[in-house]
Amino acid sequence: MKLNVRYFASLREALGASESIAVEAGATVGSVRDALIARGGSHASTLARGRAVRSALNQALCDESTPVAEGAEVAFFPPVTGG
Repeated sequence: MKLNVRYFASLREALGASESIAVEAGATVGSVRDALIARGGSHASTLARGRAVRSALNQALCDESTPVAEGAEVAFFPPVTGG
């Protein structure tokens, strides 16, 4: 199934604003992140498992166990701190 992935803040600077990705049925937000990491290069370093990255599905915050559906929008962004 095909999804739209969006990046924000420092992730957007490293990876661009958005891209499409094809994943298997039954995918979760975490497996989408893993598929992107598996691409290597900037994706691997920017989305690495040791880095704090938040996620959203269809503009609602979610955790990585959240299942995704065909045509969904998955977003990744760094944690936000106030000042």
